[in-house]
Amino acid sequence: MTETTEDTAELALPRPRRPRSTRDRLIDTAVALTAEQGWSAVTMAKLADAAQVSRQTVYNEIGTRAELAEAMILHELEQFLACVTEAFEGGDDDLLGAIRQASYAVLLRAQDNRLLHAIVSATHGADTELLPFLTSHSHGLLGFSTAIIREHLDRFDLRLTPEEAETAIDSVVRIVLSHVMQPGGSPEEIADDIAWLAGRVLHL
Repeated sequence: MTETTEDTAELALPRPRRPRSTRDRLIDTAVALTAEQGWSAVTMAKLADAAQVSRQTVYNEIGTRAELAEAMILHELEQFLACVTEAFEGGDDDLLGAIRQASYAVLLRAQDNRLLHAIVSATHGADTELLPFLTSHSHGLLGFSTAIIREHLDRFDLRLTPEEAETAIDSVVRIVLSHVMQPGGSPEEIADDIAWLAGRVLHL
């Protein structure tokens, strides 16, 4: 199925979590089903049975299967993006420290993320329709993380043109994302390496 990726341009930046609701419980259940069985095996009827609600409740709270996929990914993105935001709102002017902390927090969270593991697992090859939300798409983790960092750059004294800064940020975030998808070491080690590289790229 390709319907999940066709409407991704309409996604909005995730907002702070609301109190848990029936919708939240359905999303959690869908994530668990995807982690256990793969996205291709998840149907609205199966979700209703697992959550012990009627199928009509699933449609009322979620909508279509494509909207369920979006809701699942946005639910996970909120958690990752909160890590990035917290690192850059620390209140000091240590850009490399913020990059290191954001990288470490994201990588640490990725270690035990059930949905992420299901998406990248070789045993769930049919689930690639979910992958663009986390990787190349501008409204995935890549695009949102880059946007958050860009919003906080004004308080840092970068000796780069806006174009150079944009390229540098994009490159660093892509490296982080590559380790999210396929870790090359511990979160601590990778975060240190990324901070070192960012220092060279950003001339810090």
